[in-house]
Amino acid sequence: MSPNSLVRICVTGPESTGKTTLARRLAELLRTAWVPEASRVYAERVGRPLVASDVSPIAREHIALADAGAATARDRVAPALILDTDLLSTIVYARHYYDAVPPWIEEAERARRADLYLLCDVDVPWIADGVRDRPTGRGAMFDRFHCALTQRGAAPVVVRGDWETRWALAFAAATERLTATARRV
Repeated sequence: MSPNSLVRICVTGPESTGKTTLARRLAELLRTAWVPEASRVYAERVGRPLVASDVSPIAREHIALADAGAATARDRVAPALILDTDLLSTIVYARHYYDAVPPWIEEAERARRADLYLLCDVDVPWIADGVRDRPTGRGAMFDRFHCALTQRGAAPVVVRGDWETRWALAFAAATERLTATARRV
């Protein structure tokens, strides 16, 4: 694998499906960088309910976090960047909550699309944490994510089952993608 190659692995899906835990664990085992969920970072910082005018700042926050993570990840043994969601999440939620997405975010998402999407299913309990606000309707959100990914030509790996099964699925998919990328380079 060339030093400039970077495999972007995005853990995505509805809220309270284990994305952050999975992203951190993957990054730890792969000994690489991970990028936290920008909307959570932003929401915790502003300390109020999000509104439509927050969509662009959240997207800019994601880009800054992802760029910083990529700079760190390129120096790792396995140059991969683990993303706890990406701009596609911003798009899905903006459409869901506000029925609109700034066009520049759509363009940026196309340019920054991940190499592998791990789509977390809703077959685990919803846990309140002060930021999450939708204990119902997670199945419909899962469908929105799945549809958005397939419309973009991504073939998401659906991560479901108990926590160990989810972990095994995610780790196997990430390892397979890294191995396939290394063979091509």
